[in-house]
Amino acid sequence: MTDVSVMAHLSLTFEVIDIARLHSKKKGKAGTKRPKSSVAPEWTGMSKAGIKEVALRMAKEGTPAAKIGLALRDQHGVPNAKVVLGVGISEFLRSEGALPELPEDIMNLIRKVVRMQEHQKRVKNDIHNKVKLSHVESKIMRLIKYYSRKGLIPAGWKYDREKVALLVK
Repeated sequence: MTDVSVMAHLSLTFEVIDIARLHSKKKGKAGTKRPKSSVAPEWTGMSKAGIKEVALRMAKEGTPAAKIGLALRDQHGVPNAKVVLGVGISEFLRSEGALPELPEDIMNLIRKVVRMQEHQKRVKNDIHNKVKLSHVESKIMRLIKYYSRKGLIPAGWKYDREKVALLVK
């Protein structure tokens, strides 16, 4: 091998990809992955119609799609609703018109902003909270840009710091 090819080989083998959290100095968490299966197991606790009924009932009660999936898994014995339904729970709820106006992740971040603003009103000198509040708001702005490109939020929807508390109450 020539020196150039050895250097190229070394640079390829020792390249380290360092994936980290966006606004912290921590690295990401590794987790287990769900087995890739396209057929529902025989021991699935509910039929397709039963899963649809439970998902629609919980969505009308105001339960987010992620919690519907957890309830189906933990209480009804459905390991993966996507395999049984053919689409994910969010897609199914969207086709039925049962999804809320704003996606779940934006609403969770908005709730977090409201809590941080209330804390900021009580404790004026908390500089760390002020910085983290700007981080959360920048995440919201990025998500709004993404969802408006995808057409998942109403056209012309804007984030307003003063009016955001009205969305969660």
